[in-house]
Amino acid sequence: MPKEQPAVTAPDARGRFGEFGGRYVPETLMHAIEELEQAYEEARQDPSFQSEFQYLLHYFAGRPTPLYHARRLSEHLGGAQIYLKREDLLHTGAHKINNCLGQGLLAVRMGKTRLIAETGAGQHGVATATVAALLGLQCRVYMGDEDMARQSPNVFRMRLLGTEVVGVSSGAKTLKDAINEGMRDWVTNVENTHYLMGSVLGPHPYPMMVREFQRVIGQEARRQILEATGKLPDCLFACVGGGSNSIGLFYDFIPDQEVKMVGVEAGGRSLHLGDHAARFAGGSPGVLHGTYTYILQTADGLISNTHSVSAGLDYPAVGPEHAALYRQGRVEYTYANDEEALEAAQILARMEGIIPALESSHALAEVIKRAPQAGRKKVFIVNLSGRGDKDLGIFQSAGIL
Repeated sequence: MPKEQPAVTAPDARGRFGEFGGRYVPETLMHAIEELEQAYEEARQDPSFQSEFQYLLHYFAGRPTPLYHARRLSEHLGGAQIYLKREDLLHTGAHKINNCLGQGLLAVRMGKTRLIAETGAGQHGVATATVAALLGLQCRVYMGDEDMARQSPNVFRMRLLGTEVVGVSSGAKTLKDAINEGMRDWVTNVENTHYLMGSVLGPHPYPMMVREFQRVIGQEARRQILEATGKLPDCLFACVGGGSNSIGLFYDFIPDQEVKMVGVEAGGRSLHLGDHAARFAGGSPGVLHGTYTYILQTADGLISNTHSVSAGLDYPAVGPEHAALYRQGRVEYTYANDEEALEAAQILARMEGIIPALESSHALAEVIKRAPQAGRKKVFIVNLSGRGDKDLGIFQSAGIL
């Protein structure tokens, strides 16, 4: 792990977090990206925009979410006191609605009439479809055929909300391939369409913008843990796919060097290339979907296939701000495999009566490993980024009962 240095907490004028990030897009999209950057900069300084965003977060999405002390789980593990940031209680069932509300309002502000999005686990697709219905916008969501099969309840939810769901049969038929199709659509329909990126990925300003819309997670958690314990947490845990739920929790704690942060990637079946989605365990810097970051690639520079039991973590790249935080040593990145995530979900369900999403279960798996070795006065916060309703079929097919 590189030596810890002061963390870069904002991109520079080129949209870079240190060496990572940037803007790698075709000329046909450059005007749309510049338009988006200008609109966002104006909106973030506009009190009326911020007021409407906060209103919808509270009255529509259901913020603030609780910070729940998981007493039985803490006692069962015999170590650290574990607190769950309950993003699973939000409308649509995950943290994704935070960003979708922000970008949806931004699309209306720019005069766009149509949203497109990509989705893996389906939660971002459902949140986008929900916001499109709320704001009266047309919506199309691209989803890999593999993910449509394992997340069929979310496909139905999107269609019930009036969104067109388009299956993608190219490549591995997962999130990477859905993003490819979304980018092609955007190039063709750039005048009336906003691409609602679901994570801290893509060309600048998306990584910064999505982070800012998700910062509410960490801002709330900071206030709540100080109220509950009178001190900052000892360690934060969150799963890392693209990385929006994790950077949302981590960001406002970055200056607090005494707070350790752990991002948990998908270890899949093994650490052989193609069997996992642990970019920091087996990846290297490169460009994918408009940004320079850590990606899983072959020796020839071809993007690798990935695997995870959780569709939302099954992606070969990670957000560029995470790449910078890794290089700086400010955040520790590790991984949990499929079996560990499935077991963690079962433990939480039986200890606390909460069924987590398989994505969140990766972070829980790491907490379950570390909590018994920590003293009982240590405080852990884990971001429960989504609920597990969508994964019931996977739980059943995995035979964990």
